[in-house]
Amino acid sequence: MADQTHVLFVEDDDVIREATQLALERDGFAVTAMPDGLSGLAAFRADRPDIALLDVMVPGLDGVSLCRRIRDESTVPVIMLSARADSIDVVLGLEAGADDYVTKPFDGAVLVARIRAVLRRFGHASGPGAAASEDSGPMTDGVLVFGELEIDTEGMEVRKEGVPVALTPTEMRLLLEFSSAPGTVLSRDKLLERVWDYGWGGDTRVVDVHVQRLRTKIGQDRIETVRGFGYKLKA
Repeated sequence: MADQTHVLFVEDDDVIREATQLALERDGFAVTAMPDGLSGLAAFRADRPDIALLDVMVPGLDGVSLCRRIRDESTVPVIMLSARADSIDVVLGLEAGADDYVTKPFDGAVLVARIRAVLRRFGHASGPGAAASEDSGPMTDGVLVFGELEIDTEGMEVRKEGVPVALTPTEMRLLLEFSSAPGTVLSRDKLLERVWDYGWGGDTRVVDVHVQRLRTKIGQDRIETVRGFGYKLKA
């Protein structure tokens, strides 16, 4: 298991849990599957998996609450599983700290592709957008400065008024994307492609919720909404 990507999968439906576990194991993942949120939390703390797949509606401790508990302790990537694409649970899961979501019923190949996409961007935090462009703010020793905001592009650290700001890897990649082209409007589709590694259309709510989470950490007015087009970082 040490040489494999370890997946924590929390799902209360026995058929879905067993079938998905087998499918993931066939694709080379090591899987710990749990039927409820409390056992899922215990397994997370004991095993420290590489990624967590959490169904929204599980007994004991629901998926959103479990995601929040995991995020309090770790920046490990989290993908939520929801039975309805239009469910408020999707937004609640993202607001709780999830990095992405997949709608049930899902195709096994799609789930694997989304898992690998998340793992790629977590394993390469200095991916697309990390390098500063000519339009970036003043840089000293790899540190971009935008007013009271400092972004260390080499140490992957952010400070606001000298105080460290804790960002998840997805939030960091989003900020790096903005800081690589300050003042330039980035569409939601472009951000999905660059930050979430989507080679296909995705739900732009993922972008909107992460931008809002990022704003609460670096300042509500630092990222501007350009209605009908997307977002831009104020230089």
